[in-house]
Amino acid sequence: MTLPATMTAMVTMGHGDLDQMVLHHDWPRPDPASDEVLIRVGACGLNNTDVNTRSGWYSKSVTDATTGGAFEDVGKDDPTWGGAPLTFPRIQGVDVCGEIVAVGSEVDTARIGERVITDGWLRDANALDDINKTGYFGSERDGGFAQYTTTPSRNALAVKSSLTDAELATFSCSYSTAEGMLTRATVSGRDTVLVPGASGGVGGAVVQLAKRRGARVIALASAPKHAKVTALGADRVLPRAPENLHAALTGEKITVVADVVGGPYWPGLIDILERGGRYTCSGAIAGPMVEFDLRTFYLRDLTFTGSTVIAPEVMPNLIRYIEQGEIKPALAATYPLAQLHEAQTAFIAKQHTGNIVVVP
Repeated sequence: MTLPATMTAMVTMGHGDLDQMVLHHDWPRPDPASDEVLIRVGACGLNNTDVNTRSGWYSKSVTDATTGGAFEDVGKDDPTWGGAPLTFPRIQGVDVCGEIVAVGSEVDTARIGERVITDGWLRDANALDDINKTGYFGSERDGGFAQYTTTPSRNALAVKSSLTDAELATFSCSYSTAEGMLTRATVSGRDTVLVPGASGGVGGAVVQLAKRRGARVIALASAPKHAKVTALGADRVLPRAPENLHAALTGEKITVVADVVGGPYWPGLIDILERGGRYTCSGAIAGPMVEFDLRTFYLRDLTFTGSTVIAPEVMPNLIRYIEQGEIKPALAATYPLAQLHEAQTAFIAKQHTGNIVVVP
């Protein structure tokens, strides 16, 4: 196969607003290192990590909700998920589905032609379980907002599915984040899980994956999205932020809150947890600063878990769930890569249910 020397890529040039993402039609195509594969990108999903990294929202100097725009004060030393500077220019995009078209010298050539999904977590080959030695695809190295991308061979997971590339590109970040949260919170069929922001990519994935574990799921979402959230498997769907959550739950005993929203509504989420309940968090799109009453925490014997770096087995498990038809994609919209600005604008507006994807 003859591969082009250059490619089309949407390249992030620095922290800031959407104008920092610049489309190039002659960007050098990467070559795989010895232990890597070259993927021809079929589709790449959008997620909050891309937006937060571009805008610098992860910096502790930023206390506002996620807006997707530029912030006046972004710390130079901690603007990324890992609390470290980012090297620009950078091609973002985590959720790649595509085909392996070339391999490095240490990779079996039989992998050429495989259809794959990317595992975004870049690990130390000698310490796969060491969460202190991790990077993220599209952050610490170039990602998938391009026609081609490279990744370590172990991060390109073969998938056999009749789903389209766009549908498969909805899984990697959102569903692995959701499964990571549920794993940390040890969710089982004995639990009733409350899911704020259930219409988003991660929230919708939590609904499906919690149901897969046998849990009862109570979802929070705006009224126009209730039907689609119900279709994901939620047992009940309540308004996005009921004024009296206790009353709205009508006797439901919530043992787990799986949250990516945060913000001013947060204390109410903690107040409804049963004694011995668990709160797990992997986002704060409504704002990272919350009011926290320690008495609620310790008097009710609650357990809080943060969830970012997933266990190594999470992505292979997700591939199995996909291939066995145990989870389904929630594809909200597909845009051409050249319209990534418009796609991210729609993503940030949160009027959709599920995931948004771009195709080269």
